[in-house]
Amino acid sequence: MFSMTSFERRASLSLAALFMCRMLGLFLLLPVFAVAAKGLPGGNDPARVGLALGMYGLTQAFMQIPFGLASDRWGRRPVVVFGLVLFVTGSVVCAISDDLFWITVGRAIQGSGAISAAVTAWLADATRDEVRTKAMAMIGASIGLTFALSLVLAPVLVGWGGLTGLFWTIAALGLAALGVAAWVVPAAPPAPRTQPASMSSVLTHPDLLRLNLGVFTLHLIQVALFVVVPAALVHAGGLDAATLWKVYLPVVLASFVVMVPVIGVTERFSTHRGTLLGAIAGLILVCVFLPWAQAHFAWLVGAMIAFFSVFNVLEAMQPSLVSRVAPPALKGLALGFYNTSQAIGLFAGGALGGWLVSHLGPASVFQAAAMLAVIWLLAAWGMKPLPVRKAGQPGQASRSAT
Repeated sequence: MFSMTSFERRASLSLAALFMCRMLGLFLLLPVFAVAAKGLPGGNDPARVGLALGMYGLTQAFMQIPFGLASDRWGRRPVVVFGLVLFVTGSVVCAISDDLFWITVGRAIQGSGAISAAVTAWLADATRDEVRTKAMAMIGASIGLTFALSLVLAPVLVGWGGLTGLFWTIAALGLAALGVAAWVVPAAPPAPRTQPASMSSVLTHPDLLRLNLGVFTLHLIQVALFVVVPAALVHAGGLDAATLWKVYLPVVLASFVVMVPVIGVTERFSTHRGTLLGAIAGLILVCVFLPWAQAHFAWLVGAMIAFFSVFNVLEAMQPSLVSRVAPPALKGLALGFYNTSQAIGLFAGGALGGWLVSHLGPASVFQAAAMLAVIWLLAAWGMKPLPVRKAGQPGQASRSAT
């Protein structure tokens, strides 16, 4: 089994820390904003509150591709630093605003710093193919833990400083991420340009299109399920919204225990295609099982562990596969399209999940999710296996360490 070099470990851990700071700043808002915003002018209008909360995702969707392409042309670090400056600026605008309109403007500025593609491309530059999925899993783990942590911290922070204090905390986390990007993450070699590539090679590549469909479907299903699952946990477990973290935290931790050996075996034996298809099949089974499990607390928790296990495997594998399939000089652009597909999936999942619950009931969400996962499995079936490469190729990480 391939081990990371010291350079790869440093790059992976520092980029995971960068992601953790930034994502904690985003997740802290989700559990409390709708309630805390009621004290603001316009805060009693659900449509305006929803717009303020969703504006971040909208500008992210528009800016992922330009930021990814810019990182291919001008380097990962300057683009990531610039994006984090925008994130901090937007957070400050929110913190000093006492009106929902200006908070919406601040959220738009926050989202315009769309660095996910550039950060993922930076990680791809700094790691060999043989360990890249493991490195991506570190970032995935940091995001999952951050989500669980935000459920605990958000009510405490709002109780301490209100919405203003929460936004100042988010700005501080953005500054911490900025410091990591500027001074901690090691420089990786620039994307090779010896083989010219055109944008059309990214837009029309069959396997890249399959992976873009995959991340769109995965995050659509995630958000759609969470329109229904929290209420099911409250009903089946006799919980309330403030104590849901007691379920989410152990569920997320248990899913990491499942994910780690799966990723290890996949990397060791180069079974990426088989693991991808198996994880999608597992997702279908979870969605089929959920209509029955939602009435039984223990089975529902088990289904959530299974869901997050396959989710984390797919979340780690797919960007790694994008970075390996894409033309080397256009990894940032390819990951920009990938992250844009993810953002659209997040939006579509909320819209579709809400519509289905309103018109057809909660069970329809699980049924729709299962059908979408089946379509994804059929599309992914035609993906080509990755070529097996010897250890040390392409050698980017080792070159950077010397």
